[in-house]
Amino acid sequence: MKIAFIGLGHMGGPMAMNLRKAGYTLKAFDLSEEACKKYDAEGLPIAASAAESVTDADVVISMLPASVHVEGLFLGSAGKPALLDSIRAGALVIDSSTIAAATSRKVAEAAAAKGIAMIDAPVSGGTGGAIAGTLTFMVGGETDDLDRARPVLEKMGANIFHAGGIGAGQTAKICNNMLLGILMIGTSEALALGVANGLDPKVLSEIMRRSSGGNWVLEKYNPMPGVMEAAPASKNYAGGFGTDLMLKDLGLAQENATAVRAATPLGGLARSLYAAHSLAGHGALDFSSVLKLVQKASS
Repeated sequence: MKIAFIGLGHMGGPMAMNLRKAGYTLKAFDLSEEACKKYDAEGLPIAASAAESVTDADVVISMLPASVHVEGLFLGSAGKPALLDSIRAGALVIDSSTIAAATSRKVAEAAAAKGIAMIDAPVSGGTGGAIAGTLTFMVGGETDDLDRARPVLEKMGANIFHAGGIGAGQTAKICNNMLLGILMIGTSEALALGVANGLDPKVLSEIMRRSSGGNWVLEKYNPMPGVMEAAPASKNYAGGFGTDLMLKDLGLAQENATAVRAATPLGGLARSLYAAHSLAGHGALDFSSVLKLVQKASS
């Protein structure tokens, strides 16, 4: 099986490397020369362009920042050709970007018109999960297409859920990330309150982790520096999942909520707080750095 992998960021790069280590024939590409040089040095075959990467590919995987990038790549934009014109009929596209469900459906419809199958398969698990190959995939698309993708997805993740038709994976992802954004802010508030009262953040974290306030943030991604050595918080909030990416996902959740007339007041508040944090100059930091906003507000 020949695989093209487009998008070698914090998540995409490690995912592509896991496929390479699994023995797949791979060609990768990213617009960032720095990313291409980094993974070329690690033994990942790099194509000269996205179009070259998909030549004769059986599977095309994309991991891009936002809807505009996915639509621009596959459908073309500003005079740039559509990648769908370079992908052979019968191939399978797996888009693991987190984008609007409507964009997934639009691209999938255009792909189907050319005899190309597509599933949306956004992920959860962070950069640690991408490196370890333990990601969770939330898939939207036809069952037969998921069956074709499953052997590939299993080399990058530990959990694969079929959420429904095309776009359903994206809907599941924005629901998950809206909850994650809310949990991160709530956990940060609780920790900041405890520290302001003189509590040791490690002790307080363990108390809450084993009590009714326990959640994934306390288990895997503590926002307080020094509590978890491997967490971005202990690395000056470098790497991980950027504040601006969380802001984008919370925006997608609010757009969807408006479209279906769902009430998401906490999701809306979380988006506003992340927007303020980004405007304060922290957009490139890991989203757990929202602790800084909470601490500042309470000081």
